[in-house]
Amino acid sequence: MTRRFAFLACLLLSWALASAPATAAQDIASVLTGEEKAAPKAIEFADIPEQANADERFAQSVMLQARRRDAVAPLQERLAAIEGSTRQKVRLASGEDLKTLPVLRLESLDRHWGFDARLFERWRADLKQASAPYVESAAEIATRRAAWEATRTANADGSMPKALSDRIDEVLVYLGRAESALSAPLQQYIELGRQANTLEAQIDAGRQEVAAAIADIDRRLVHMDAPPIWALGDDAGESDASLAALKTGLTIEVDFLKQYSASNVDHQRVLNVVQLLLLPLLVWLSVYYRRHQARLPVEPADAGTPARASLLEASEKVLHRPFSAWLLLSMMAVLALEPDAPLLLHQVIMLIALVPTLRLLPARVFELFGPWPYVATGLYLLQRLGFLFMANALTYRAYSLSITLLALVLTLWLLWRSRRKAPTKGLQGGARTAIHVVGWTAVGMLAVSALSNVLGNVSLAEMLTGGLLDSGYMALMLYAAVAVFLALLRLTFAQPGLSKLRMARLRDGSMMRGFSRLLGIAAVIAWLGFTANRFRLFRPIYSTISGILSHEFTIGALSISLGHVLVFIVSVVIAFWAAKLVRFVLHEEVLPKMSLPRGVDNSVASLSYYAVLLLGFVLALTATGFEVSQLAFVFGALGVGIGFGLQNVVNNFVSGLILMFERPIQPGDVVDITGTSGSVREIGMRATVIKTFDGADVVVPNGTLLSENLVNWTLRDMFRRIEINLGVAYGADPNQVIELMTGVITSDESVSRHPEPTVFFMAFGASSLDFSIRAWTRDYDNWVGIRSRLLTRIYAVLNENGIEIPFPQQDLHLRSVSEAARAALSPPSASKSDAGPGPAT
Repeated sequence: MTRRFAFLACLLLSWALASAPATAAQDIASVLTGEEKAAPKAIEFADIPEQANADERFAQSVMLQARRRDAVAPLQERLAAIEGSTRQKVRLASGEDLKTLPVLRLESLDRHWGFDARLFERWRADLKQASAPYVESAAEIATRRAAWEATRTANADGSMPKALSDRIDEVLVYLGRAESALSAPLQQYIELGRQANTLEAQIDAGRQEVAAAIADIDRRLVHMDAPPIWALGDDAGESDASLAALKTGLTIEVDFLKQYSASNVDHQRVLNVVQLLLLPLLVWLSVYYRRHQARLPVEPADAGTPARASLLEASEKVLHRPFSAWLLLSMMAVLALEPDAPLLLHQVIMLIALVPTLRLLPARVFELFGPWPYVATGLYLLQRLGFLFMANALTYRAYSLSITLLALVLTLWLLWRSRRKAPTKGLQGGARTAIHVVGWTAVGMLAVSALSNVLGNVSLAEMLTGGLLDSGYMALMLYAAVAVFLALLRLTFAQPGLSKLRMARLRDGSMMRGFSRLLGIAAVIAWLGFTANRFRLFRPIYSTISGILSHEFTIGALSISLGHVLVFIVSVVIAFWAAKLVRFVLHEEVLPKMSLPRGVDNSVASLSYYAVLLLGFVLALTATGFEVSQLAFVFGALGVGIGFGLQNVVNNFVSGLILMFERPIQPGDVVDITGTSGSVREIGMRATVIKTFDGADVVVPNGTLLSENLVNWTLRDMFRRIEINLGVAYGADPNQVIELMTGVITSDESVSRHPEPTVFFMAFGASSLDFSIRAWTRDYDNWVGIRSRLLTRIYAVLNENGIEIPFPQQDLHLRSVSEAARAALSPPSASKSDAGPGPAT
């Protein structure tokens, strides 16, 4: 109990220190070190000339620095550009005007404000970096001036020579000039900071207005926000207002798109490089496989399962349609790497990917779902064309209602067609039932959408129809993209250069299954996020989760949030996966190709594994807000726990390091330790796993391996001596026995010739002549079978030559036998002969 309590106390103290703010840790450090801001000290007489020269040079360098103002103009231009974008958005849409825009335009406007906020944050960081040298120089000037002032004050009684006093006055003059020279650039930076404060307030206000407008639309989902459709007429004023709102939204979108494209941020450059490299790769794969298809087939070894068949078909489509595959993957990369891009760009991208999606979908999708992919993409295209009718409210609502009714009819037709379809040709079991449930749910939502449109709840109608059609099409896009990406991975791994890799040969199936599982999970998460956003659920869900994760639990001076805990756990899991990957690559590819002493490869791989884990743990602490400089406090807390109850853990850990470096045992060695015999399976930092010959896994602490007598049968080589003790009957020729046994041993190919096998006449036994047969074999793993084979041959040779193997026998001599026992032991024939012939018949 004491050790457990000490261990828990250690962990809690470590987490408390890790979660403490950095400023608190620095305050603790300052208290411990006793550091305080010292008052300026007077300069010694002997140091005045040298220090004066140094300060004069410093003042001159500061004046030269103040003349360089190249960094101010670019900062002013960037700030002016952000201000222009902000003013334009405020002029086009602000206040009540925001409520006239569609929700998608508001979402894009919110992204635009967020884009300006990120540009402003980068500008603020650049301003800080540009002004930092001037601020530091000003602070240094103040420090040096204070030192000279203290020197002059300390010698105000006139004890200082006049030459030194005049030199002090000259230095103070130089420092004053330098301080004056710094005033102009510092004033400019200060003025930029003031303008930035106003701009930041405008950006915050704009984002709040857009968020309020979106929340207002979300509230109107359960209220009538327009007249019934039969009450609408050809109102010119209303049409003009709708057209103005449409133009405003498009203007904002186009301006955002231009600014976003001109920003050329890092992920955009990465995306461009990926797109440029992807098309040549796909074209090369297509040409290569078409030329070498007979010699290097694309088909996998087992194409019988549906997943393998889909992968095979996707591979063939990628080879025959490389441009479509490139277009689809490029568009998906934009959606993945640029989630904050303008919605107009995302909508155009999804339209561009429409044809490649249909061309690259596996045939099994059409076998399972029939014509639903064509129906979903067609309805999505018709919905996107609805912006052409937004200038007139009646026309737009009629068009939206027709799209909803068409989707409703087609969904009912698909459900009717699915029920009439043979179960063997489509989905079966639970999947069939789930699809029917989803289909009928869609029918209900479309019916509610049509009714809402007719009665006047346009926001709800647009949300339901748009969410269904967009989410259905996005599911097709994601499925096609995952299939193409997996096919591309498989075709890449099948290349001769990559297929020669040991990890590609050994883990081909598991690697592909892992990639498939990860991509599937990522696609499902992406689809859920997209669907939640289209159904107006993402913002409230995100707000709720953010509030829960950011809520801090305070216990005394300790503050812990669930978000920090989650980040720490995720970081540790990622570090664990990364460590396993590094060890796997080192084991399979890097270390086997190097000429290393026995056991070095395992030590290097294991130490790399734990090094990555340790690095990941430190990064996890950093990600939770814990500074690396605070590790001393954590290690101090761990020292308390170690002093109380973790001595054995540390002992085993250090013993593990010794095992890694000295390498007395390696995985695969056959060892005997504390009565346990078996093969070393794994050497860890705390314990070693030994698999016994009975099949049990025994965990032995590393400290035990070093403190106890350890027998390693295979440390230097795989030699094993086989010893057979033999006894033959008295009367046998010992020379003949030695000759026969020598011939048996030397005739076995598994017996080593060096050392030479020998047969010794050991002793005259109680009932036999005792011999010892000794031989060596290099095949340690099969020495039991070799010994059994030798025993069988020895027995056969002895029988062939008439040499008897004595065995213990006992003779029983009876001194007296009773008549009853004699009669019982006598044979029946003897009893009849004693009785004489029987009567005649």
